[in-house]
Amino acid sequence: MEIGSLVLVEDWVGIAALIVFAVAYVFVVLEEFSHLRKSKPVLLAAGIIWALIGYEYASNNLIHAAEAAVEHFLIEFAELLLFLLVAMTYVNAMSERNVFEKLRAWLVNQRYGYRRLFWTTGVMTFVLSPIIDNLTAALVMCAVVLTVGRDDRKFTGISCVNVVVAANAGGAFSPFGDITTLMVWQSGMVDFQTFFALFVPSVVNYIIPASIMSFFVSRELPTIDDSEVVSMKRGAKGIIFLFVCTIITAVSFHNFLHLPPFFGMMTGLAYLKIFGYYLKRTHVIRPTDQANYGEVGDIAAFDSYRELARAEWDTLIFFFGVIMCVGGLGFMGYLAVASQFLYLELGPTTANILVGFASAIVDNIPVMVAVLQMSPEMDLNQWLLVTLTAGVGGSLLAVGSAAGVAVMGQARGIYTFFGHLKWAPAILLGYALSIWVHLLINSRFIGVLPGQG
Repeated sequence: MEIGSLVLVEDWVGIAALIVFAVAYVFVVLEEFSHLRKSKPVLLAAGIIWALIGYEYASNNLIHAAEAAVEHFLIEFAELLLFLLVAMTYVNAMSERNVFEKLRAWLVNQRYGYRRLFWTTGVMTFVLSPIIDNLTAALVMCAVVLTVGRDDRKFTGISCVNVVVAANAGGAFSPFGDITTLMVWQSGMVDFQTFFALFVPSVVNYIIPASIMSFFVSRELPTIDDSEVVSMKRGAKGIIFLFVCTIITAVSFHNFLHLPPFFGMMTGLAYLKIFGYYLKRTHVIRPTDQANYGEVGDIAAFDSYRELARAEWDTLIFFFGVIMCVGGLGFMGYLAVASQFLYLELGPTTANILVGFASAIVDNIPVMVAVLQMSPEMDLNQWLLVTLTAGVGGSLLAVGSAAGVAVMGQARGIYTFFGHLKWAPAILLGYALSIWVHLLINSRFIGVLPGQG
């Protein structure tokens, strides 16, 4: 989309909007300490920024330009909202059916030593992230780490760092692994199958810091009181199967029918709802359920609408606020200035490496939104590079990714900002080597335009 006819970069309106966004993002970064949900400041900032734009345009008798711009960004948000809403509903449904609890109990009961458990949780996080997203994978594996490592805070702390790094690395080579990769896929910059060219760089990004950290993990066996028995609820395997079918539907809609991926996901939501109808109609309260009468998770029949309502709305509304804030600043002309400096003066490779460092400080979502709205002229090799750096750059700091922030909350006092920072040199080495490996093995994409890969 072209910048509006009014360039407001040096105008008081533009400067005020920039200050508003900066203040809002300070509150986002401080969410762990203030306990103010991150969606609230960016939502208010979005309203103020577009009110300033609307005032300036109305004053210059340009009454429809700002409205058209808002509608453009609204469509962009709506596509991602519907996609993520379906993915979150499926994850919630699998959680309600005890799929993740079953996995956690199985790992706990394996009686692995600390070092083997360190590698097992890390590798499983890396494998799960491309499928169920990096945030969910990190939370599931963090629960395992907290259970088996409750008598060893050192092991728990270092394993949480390992899980966060693995989650971000695993999510970088799949459209379903992170919100940023999803945005890149839906924008048409990188085809679904081309994402997997980032698999080897992502492995390098995880393996290097994990190998270094593993030398500081003991081989002793953790103390576990009793074996934990968890059973998946009726229909769990069916929901897993339907989730796979939904992913296939979304990819097929995009690749073969040339329809937006969210349409395939919404079709997949119908699969879940019809199956949920069957589960609800055939639900029978068993004696074990009656023994726990009063616990909704045990006695209530499966309800797909309940799982839909449990979606992470704070994240979704935050996403709306970010798209509108960054869109407003871009409409004023700021992104054109940033693109000129980064991609023309510094060059795309340097710019995309810096994107990773920016992701560690201000989160990768607004950074990737800005890059996509800048829409710099880059070949497929560079679009893959920025997808990689935005995804794994957040691992450099504990607050640089949704996975890191979530694990900080789950393992409060054990996994901390400074505890993560201690391993920053090892993570930085993995970051640098993953970039080098990408540039080395994916040179075939140099000169290939997006959509041609």
